[in-house]
Amino acid sequence: MKRLAAATLTLTFVVVVAGAYVRLSDAGLGCPDWPLCYGRAVPDAGQDARAWKEMGHRYLAGALGILIFGLALAAWRTRQSPWLATAIAALVVFQATLGKWTVTMLLKPAIVVAHLLGGMAILALLTWYCLSLYARKPGAGALRIPALLALLVLGVQILLGGWVSANYAALACPDLPLCLGKVVPPMDFGNAFQVLRELGRTEGGELLPQAALTAIHWTHRVFALVVVAVVGWAAFRAMKAFRGLGAVIAGLLLLQFALGVANVAFSLPLALAAAHNAGAAALLVALVVLNFFSRS
Repeated sequence: MKRLAAATLTLTFVVVVAGAYVRLSDAGLGCPDWPLCYGRAVPDAGQDARAWKEMGHRYLAGALGILIFGLALAAWRTRQSPWLATAIAALVVFQATLGKWTVTMLLKPAIVVAHLLGGMAILALLTWYCLSLYARKPGAGALRIPALLALLVLGVQILLGGWVSANYAALACPDLPLCLGKVVPPMDFGNAFQVLRELGRTEGGELLPQAALTAIHWTHRVFALVVVAVVGWAAFRAMKAFRGLGAVIAGLLLLQFALGVANVAFSLPLALAAAHNAGAAALLVALVVLNFFSRS
Protein backbone atom coordinates (compact mmCIF):
# COMPACT_ATOMS: atom_id res chain seq x y z
CA MET A 1 0.00 0.00 0.00
CA LYS A 2 2.81 2.40 0.84
CA ARG A 3 4.56 1.79 -2.48
CA LEU A 4 1.30 2.10 -4.42
CA ALA A 5 0.36 5.31 -2.64
CA ALA A 6 3.82 6.80 -3.15
CA ALA A 7 3.79 5.93 -6.86
CA THR A 8 0.32 7.45 -7.24
CA LEU A 9 1.37 10.64 -5.47
CA THR A 10 4.48 10.94 -7.65
CA LEU A 11 2.48 10.51 -10.85
CA THR A 12 -0.06 13.06 -9.63
CA PHE A 13 2.69 15.65 -9.27
CA VAL A 14 3.90 14.82 -12.80
CA VAL A 15 0.37 15.16 -14.22
CA VAL A 16 -0.16 18.52 -12.49
CA VAL A 17 3.10 19.90 -13.89
CA ALA A 18 2.45 18.39 -17.34
CA GLY A 19 -1.01 19.94 -17.37
CA ALA A 20 0.49 23.34 -16.64
CA TYR A 21 3.02 22.84 -19.43
CA VAL A 22 0.26 21.95 -21.90
CA ARG A 23 -1.76 25.02 -20.92
CA LEU A 24 1.21 27.39 -20.95
CA SER A 25 2.39 26.15 -24.35
CA ASP A 26 -1.08 26.93 -25.80
CA ALA A 27 -1.76 23.24 -26.42
CA GLY A 28 -4.98 23.08 -24.40
CA LEU A 29 -6.96 22.86 -27.64
CA GLY A 30 -4.31 20.87 -29.49
CA CYS A 31 -7.01 18.22 -29.83
CA PRO A 32 -10.41 19.80 -30.59
CA ASP A 33 -12.35 16.67 -29.57
CA TRP A 34 -12.42 14.49 -26.46
CA PRO A 35 -11.40 11.80 -25.48
CA LEU A 36 -9.92 11.16 -28.96
CA CYS A 37 -7.74 13.55 -30.93
CA TYR A 38 -9.08 14.36 -34.38
CA GLY A 39 -11.05 11.13 -34.04
CA ARG A 40 -7.97 9.01 -33.31
CA ALA A 41 -6.52 7.46 -30.17
CA VAL A 42 -3.06 8.57 -31.33
CA PRO A 43 -2.55 11.78 -33.34
CA ASP A 44 -1.45 11.49 -36.96
CA ALA A 45 2.23 11.90 -37.66
CA GLY A 46 1.30 15.07 -39.52
CA GLN A 47 -0.38 16.70 -36.52
CA ASP A 48 1.48 19.56 -34.91
CA ALA A 49 3.25 19.29 -31.57
CA ARG A 50 0.27 20.71 -29.68
CA ALA A 51 -1.83 17.63 -30.42
CA TRP A 52 0.91 15.32 -29.16
CA LYS A 53 1.32 17.37 -25.99
CA GLU A 54 -2.42 17.29 -25.29
CA MET A 55 -2.76 13.55 -25.88
CA GLY A 56 0.36 12.82 -23.86
CA HIS A 57 -1.21 14.64 -20.93
CA ARG A 58 -4.46 12.72 -21.38
CA TYR A 59 -2.66 9.37 -21.31
CA LEU A 60 -0.74 10.36 -18.18
CA ALA A 61 -4.01 11.41 -16.55
CA GLY A 62 -5.62 8.14 -17.60
CA ALA A 63 -2.79 6.14 -16.05
CA LEU A 64 -3.18 8.18 -12.88
CA GLY A 65 -6.90 7.43 -12.80
CA ILE A 66 -6.19 3.69 -12.98
CA LEU A 67 -3.69 3.93 -10.12
CA ILE A 68 -6.12 5.91 -7.96
CA PHE A 69 -8.96 3.44 -8.50
CA GLY A 70 -6.54 0.62 -7.72
CA LEU A 71 -5.53 2.44 -4.56
CA ALA A 72 -9.18 2.83 -3.54
CA LEU A 73 -9.86 -0.89 -4.04
CA ALA A 74 -6.74 -1.80 -2.06
CA ALA A 75 -7.76 0.61 0.69
CA TRP A 76 -11.09 -1.16 1.14
CA ARG A 77 -9.42 -4.58 1.17
CA THR A 78 -6.88 -3.53 3.81
CA ARG A 79 -9.19 -1.10 5.67
CA GLN A 80 -6.62 1.68 5.44
CA SER A 81 -8.53 4.98 5.23
CA PRO A 82 -10.95 3.61 2.61
CA TRP A 83 -13.32 6.59 2.69
CA LEU A 84 -10.53 9.06 1.95
CA ALA A 85 -9.31 6.88 -0.92
CA THR A 86 -12.87 6.68 -2.25
CA ALA A 87 -13.26 10.46 -2.04
CA ILE A 88 -10.07 10.86 -4.08
CA ALA A 89 -11.38 8.42 -6.69
CA ALA A 90 -14.65 10.34 -6.91
CA LEU A 91 -12.72 13.59 -7.34
CA VAL A 92 -10.78 12.01 -10.21
CA VAL A 93 -14.05 11.29 -12.03
CA PHE A 94 -15.09 14.92 -11.62
CA GLN A 95 -11.62 16.04 -12.70
CA ALA A 96 -11.91 14.00 -15.90
CA THR A 97 -15.25 15.69 -16.59
CA LEU A 98 -13.62 19.09 -16.12
CA GLY A 99 -10.87 18.02 -18.53
CA LYS A 100 -13.52 17.24 -21.14
CA TRP A 101 -15.30 20.54 -20.55
CA THR A 102 -12.01 22.42 -20.85
CA VAL A 103 -11.87 21.26 -24.47
CA THR A 104 -15.56 21.28 -25.39
CA MET A 105 -16.16 24.70 -23.82
CA LEU A 106 -13.09 26.19 -25.55
CA LEU A 107 -10.96 27.04 -22.51
CA LYS A 108 -13.65 28.94 -20.63
CA PRO A 109 -11.65 30.52 -17.75
CA ALA A 110 -13.87 29.21 -14.94
CA ILE A 111 -13.53 25.62 -16.22
CA VAL A 112 -9.76 25.93 -16.73
CA VAL A 113 -9.29 27.21 -13.16
CA ALA A 114 -11.59 24.54 -11.73
CA HIS A 115 -9.53 21.91 -13.57
CA LEU A 116 -6.33 23.33 -12.08
CA LEU A 117 -7.81 23.40 -8.57
CA GLY A 118 -9.07 19.84 -8.99
CA GLY A 119 -5.57 18.63 -9.79
CA MET A 120 -4.12 20.47 -6.81
CA ALA A 121 -6.85 19.07 -4.54
CA ILE A 122 -6.07 15.51 -5.65
CA LEU A 123 -2.37 16.16 -5.01
CA ALA A 124 -3.10 17.49 -1.51
CA LEU A 125 -5.45 14.63 -0.57
CA LEU A 126 -3.04 11.98 -1.85
CA THR A 127 -0.25 13.57 0.19
CA TRP A 128 -2.42 13.31 3.29
CA TYR A 129 -3.34 9.70 2.43
CA CYS A 130 0.32 8.71 1.99
CA LEU A 131 1.20 10.25 5.33
CA SER A 132 -1.65 8.36 7.01
CA LEU A 133 0.00 5.06 6.01
CA TYR A 134 3.16 5.88 7.95
CA ALA A 135 3.68 6.01 11.70
CA ARG A 136 2.56 9.35 13.09
CA LYS A 137 5.08 11.53 14.83
CA PRO A 138 4.25 13.44 18.01
CA GLY A 139 1.99 16.32 17.13
CA ALA A 140 2.77 19.99 17.55
CA GLY A 141 -0.54 21.56 18.49
CA ALA A 142 0.93 25.07 18.62
CA LEU A 143 1.45 24.84 14.84
CA ARG A 144 -2.16 24.12 13.95
CA ILE A 145 -3.25 27.70 13.34
CA PRO A 146 -0.10 28.84 11.48
CA ALA A 147 -0.14 25.67 9.36
CA LEU A 148 -3.83 25.99 8.50
CA LEU A 149 -3.60 29.70 7.70
CA ALA A 150 -0.58 29.11 5.48
CA LEU A 151 -2.41 26.37 3.58
CA LEU A 152 -5.53 28.51 3.12
CA VAL A 153 -3.54 31.53 1.94
CA LEU A 154 -1.60 29.39 -0.53
CA GLY A 155 -4.89 27.94 -1.80
CA VAL A 156 -6.19 31.44 -2.53
CA GLN A 157 -2.95 32.34 -4.32
CA ILE A 158 -3.11 29.19 -6.45
CA LEU A 159 -6.66 30.18 -7.39
CA LEU A 160 -5.50 33.70 -8.32
CA GLY A 161 -2.54 32.32 -10.26
CA GLY A 162 -4.83 29.99 -12.16
CA TRP A 163 -7.08 32.94 -13.00
CA VAL A 164 -4.05 34.86 -14.30
CA SER A 165 -3.03 31.94 -16.49
CA ALA A 166 -6.55 31.15 -17.72
CA ASN A 167 -7.02 34.77 -18.81
CA TYR A 168 -3.52 35.15 -20.29
CA ALA A 169 -2.82 38.06 -17.93
CA ALA A 170 0.70 37.04 -16.86
CA LEU A 171 2.28 40.01 -18.66
CA ALA A 172 -0.48 42.55 -18.03
CA CYS A 173 2.01 44.28 -15.71
CA PRO A 174 5.32 44.00 -17.60
CA ASP A 175 7.40 46.09 -15.20
CA LEU A 176 8.76 45.56 -11.68
CA PRO A 177 8.18 46.39 -8.89
CA LEU A 178 5.45 48.74 -10.15
CA CYS A 179 2.63 47.90 -12.54
CA LEU A 180 2.51 50.05 -15.68
CA GLY A 181 4.68 52.53 -13.82
CA LYS A 182 2.26 52.94 -10.92
CA VAL A 183 1.66 51.41 -7.50
CA VAL A 184 -2.05 51.25 -8.27
CA PRO A 185 -2.65 51.39 -12.04
CA PRO A 186 -6.08 51.86 -13.69
CA MET A 187 -8.00 48.61 -13.15
CA ASP A 188 -11.39 47.09 -13.96
CA PHE A 189 -12.21 44.63 -11.17
CA GLY A 190 -15.82 44.16 -12.29
CA ASN A 191 -14.89 42.48 -15.56
CA ALA A 192 -11.66 41.00 -14.19
CA PHE A 193 -13.37 38.66 -11.75
CA GLN A 194 -16.59 37.97 -13.61
CA VAL A 195 -16.57 34.18 -13.47
CA LEU A 196 -19.21 33.12 -16.00
CA ARG A 197 -17.84 34.45 -19.27
CA GLU A 198 -15.99 33.33 -22.37
CA LEU A 199 -12.22 33.52 -22.76
CA GLY A 200 -11.12 37.08 -23.53
CA ARG A 201 -14.67 38.43 -23.36
CA THR A 202 -16.77 40.33 -20.87
CA GLU A 203 -20.10 38.95 -19.68
CA GLY A 204 -21.74 41.01 -22.42
CA GLY A 205 -19.53 39.47 -25.11
CA GLU A 206 -17.25 42.46 -25.68
CA LEU A 207 -13.46 42.16 -25.70
CA LEU A 208 -12.02 42.06 -22.20
CA PRO A 209 -10.38 45.46 -21.58
CA GLN A 210 -6.72 45.79 -20.70
CA ALA A 211 -7.69 47.30 -17.34
CA ALA A 212 -9.37 44.00 -16.43
CA LEU A 213 -6.24 42.00 -17.26
CA THR A 214 -4.22 44.47 -15.21
CA ALA A 215 -6.55 43.96 -12.24
CA ILE A 216 -6.14 40.18 -12.48
CA HIS A 217 -2.34 40.36 -12.56
CA TRP A 218 -2.06 43.09 -9.93
CA THR A 219 -4.24 41.16 -7.46
CA HIS A 220 -2.11 38.03 -7.83
CA ARG A 221 1.07 40.03 -7.43
CA VAL A 222 -0.08 41.92 -4.32
CA PHE A 223 -1.48 38.78 -2.67
CA ALA A 224 1.93 37.17 -3.16
CA LEU A 225 3.16 39.51 -0.43
CA VAL A 226 0.46 38.14 1.88
CA VAL A 227 1.60 34.60 1.05
CA VAL A 228 5.23 35.46 1.82
CA ALA A 229 4.23 36.92 5.19
CA VAL A 230 1.86 34.14 6.30
CA VAL A 231 3.75 31.12 4.93
CA GLY A 232 7.05 32.62 6.10
CA TRP A 233 5.59 32.97 9.60
CA ALA A 234 4.41 29.34 9.51
CA ALA A 235 7.83 28.17 8.32
CA PHE A 236 9.56 30.09 11.12
CA ARG A 237 7.20 28.58 13.71
CA ALA A 238 7.69 25.09 12.22
CA MET A 239 11.46 25.22 12.64
CA LYS A 240 11.07 24.89 16.41
CA ALA A 241 9.41 21.47 16.15
CA PHE A 242 10.32 20.27 12.64
CA ARG A 243 13.50 22.09 11.66
CA GLY A 244 13.97 20.28 8.36
CA LEU A 245 10.37 20.72 7.25
CA GLY A 246 10.37 24.40 8.22
CA ALA A 247 13.55 24.95 6.20
CA VAL A 248 12.05 23.19 3.19
CA ILE A 249 8.92 25.36 3.33
CA ALA A 250 11.00 28.53 3.65
CA GLY A 251 13.22 27.48 0.74
CA LEU A 252 10.27 26.63 -1.50
CA LEU A 253 8.59 29.93 -0.60
CA LEU A 254 11.66 31.97 -1.57
CA LEU A 255 12.12 29.97 -4.76
CA GLN A 256 8.48 30.43 -5.73
CA PHE A 257 8.64 34.17 -5.14
CA ALA A 258 11.83 34.39 -7.21
CA LEU A 259 10.22 32.42 -10.04
CA GLY A 260 7.25 34.78 -10.03
CA VAL A 261 9.55 37.80 -10.33
CA ALA A 262 11.64 36.09 -13.03
CA ASN A 263 8.56 35.30 -15.11
CA VAL A 264 7.76 39.00 -15.34
CA ALA A 265 11.37 40.13 -15.74
CA PHE A 266 12.04 37.70 -18.59
CA SER A 267 8.59 37.99 -20.27
CA LEU A 268 7.21 34.58 -19.30
CA PRO A 269 9.53 31.98 -20.85
CA LEU A 270 7.82 28.59 -20.95
CA ALA A 271 10.37 26.84 -18.72
CA LEU A 272 10.06 29.44 -15.96
CA ALA A 273 6.26 29.52 -16.20
CA ALA A 274 6.04 25.74 -15.86
CA ALA A 275 8.54 25.83 -12.98
CA HIS A 276 6.37 28.42 -11.22
CA ASN A 277 3.42 26.02 -11.37
CA ALA A 278 5.59 23.14 -10.16
CA GLY A 279 6.81 25.31 -7.30
CA ALA A 280 3.23 25.99 -6.21
CA ALA A 281 2.51 22.25 -6.24
CA ALA A 282 5.65 21.47 -4.22
CA LEU A 283 4.85 24.18 -1.67
CA LEU A 284 1.30 22.81 -1.40
CA VAL A 285 2.65 19.33 -0.62
CA ALA A 286 5.01 20.74 2.02
CA LEU A 287 2.20 22.64 3.73
CA VAL A 288 -0.06 19.58 3.72
CA VAL A 289 2.76 17.69 5.45
CA LEU A 290 3.02 20.47 8.03
CA ASN A 291 -0.72 20.39 8.64
CA PHE A 292 -0.68 16.61 8.98
CA PHE A 293 2.02 16.58 11.64
CA SER A 294 0.54 19.54 13.49
CA ARG A 295 -2.60 17.42 14.00
CA SER A 296 -0.95 14.08 14.76
